Amino acid sequence: MTTTQIETPHGIARAELHCCPEGRAALLLGHGAGGGIGAPDLVAAARGARAAGVHVALVEQPYRVAGRRAPAPAAQLDSAWLTIAEELEKEFFADLPLVFGGRSSGARVACRTAREGQAVAVVCLAFPVHPPGKPDKTRQPELDAVEVPTLVVQGESDPFGRPTAAHHREVVLIPGDHSLKRDAKAISRTVEEWLDRILRPLD
Repeated sequence: MTTTQIETPHGIARAELHCCPEGRAALLLGHGAGGGIGAPDLVAAARGARAAGVHVALVEQPYRVAGRRAPAPAAQLDSAWLTIAEELEKEFFADLPLVFGGRSSGARVACRTAREGQAVAVVCLAFPVHPPGKPDKTRQPELDAVEVPTLVVQGESDPFGRPTAAHHREVVLIPGDHSLKRDAKAISRTVEEWLDRILRPLD
């Protein structure tokens, strides 16, 4: 495991790298709004990705590195993420396909930046379709705008809602709520199998 710091327009970001002997791609995973990269679902997804032969970068946004809990505005999160992805690709993942991903707020960032960052796929953990109890304030269009293969792993009882599937978007429901703490093995297995299937044509 290697930790690296990255200068972004909005402060210093940090990435924890978990690399394979010969990676076929790299998965960048972002944290939720108030949480860190040690969230159980992120750790489980990272484990599944590495089992599929994919390097993993667990990314901490600048506001977290600076010790703030309140997230930065969406435009700053997206801008920082794209800078981080560009620097990681240049320094560690040259010529490898990039997969963007994250949990909750981090999943939204991955969706919003997938096209500009030229991600070949997106992995969403606990995508927050709407604030609890406010289904009219939907973020489903952020998912719908993604044009590459997308995996969404969602808790069956997530109060933030349930995304809809589409021709290029697979939604896998597992027991649990928004934290996705209950079945880490299911997350690892789902991510491993999906990445292996999606990346096989690119090998």
